[in-house]
Amino acid sequence: MTATTLKANSGASKEGLIVQPESQSTLVWRRFRKHRLAVISGVLLLIILVASLLAPIIAPFGRDDIDISAASRFAPALSRTPEGGLHLLGTDHLGRDVFTRLLYGARVTLIVAVLVAVFSTAIGMVIGALAGYYRGFVDTLLMRFLDFMSSIPSFTVLLILTSILITDPNLLPFPRIWLDTLRATMLLRDTQEARTVAVILLVLIGFGWIGSARLMRGMVLSIRETLYVEASRSLGVNSLRIIVQHVVPNAMAPIIVSFTQDLAAAFATETVLSFLGYGVQEPTATWGNMMKLAEEYIFEQRLLPVIVGVPILICSLAFNFIGDGLRDALDPRLKL
Repeated sequence: MTATTLKANSGASKEGLIVQPESQSTLVWRRFRKHRLAVISGVLLLIILVASLLAPIIAPFGRDDIDISAASRFAPALSRTPEGGLHLLGTDHLGRDVFTRLLYGARVTLIVAVLVAVFSTAIGMVIGALAGYYRGFVDTLLMRFLDFMSSIPSFTVLLILTSILITDPNLLPFPRIWLDTLRATMLLRDTQEARTVAVILLVLIGFGWIGSARLMRGMVLSIRETLYVEASRSLGVNSLRIIVQHVVPNAMAPIIVSFTQDLAAAFATETVLSFLGYGVQEPTATWGNMMKLAEEYIFEQRLLPVIVGVPILICSLAFNFIGDGLRDALDPRLKL
């Protein structure tokens, strides 16, 4: 065999190589990595979340520990206690360590936002899927209820409901196991604090599912007319199995993007409610009520609003950047 023949065969073999197609998850991850701000935002959020989960280990003081020394009130950053402890970001009006309360507050605020987004998205997906797939009377009934919920001025109602329910959290009989779970997860001091957090969760979830339901219904209306859904019906597959195995998985791309938006909205709403005094109350630490105290004592400690406001700003921007990155990564119209 001549050298020319060998060269020709070598070229043919290269041209005949079969390139394995990328999986959908690999393709989405490769697109997401191109959005630098989204990747940086994800890393920052992960750092904040891990730090909040490790608060009992990282925090130099207890959540409600008060420095009783004479100079403890509004002590500056990097000040030391008489026992030699270090206040990294100073103290508040009661002599409590600001860095410690930031960590514990991040734990409460972020977990509340995640729980609200998860349950709101799940409820919206169920309602939207049922309305879009069954149509007819079911669709009319659910959509009229959704229109009624959309017509309510949600933030005003949130203020009214939280002010009533937080005054007496015992008005709602929450299961003991749920209160104990919240208390253990958020490191709350007692059951009464857990009841207050449970009230905020219930109110925010009650008004947070509307957008996900509309989006899911629109996706299901188009997916239910596809050939593979028609084929499943013709084979006698029951409706519930079609919805779970075929309809919902193919509608997940926009729902994932919507989830990040719900996460940002829940984070902002909980922070605003606590800032206005209608959310989680003292002594439970959240970024919202810490900002409220910082605003009240701004002339005594001018840096305190900045110390609390910067993490809130970082998380708010991070949620939005991650949503933009996921939207670009999940858009099938983008070029590879």
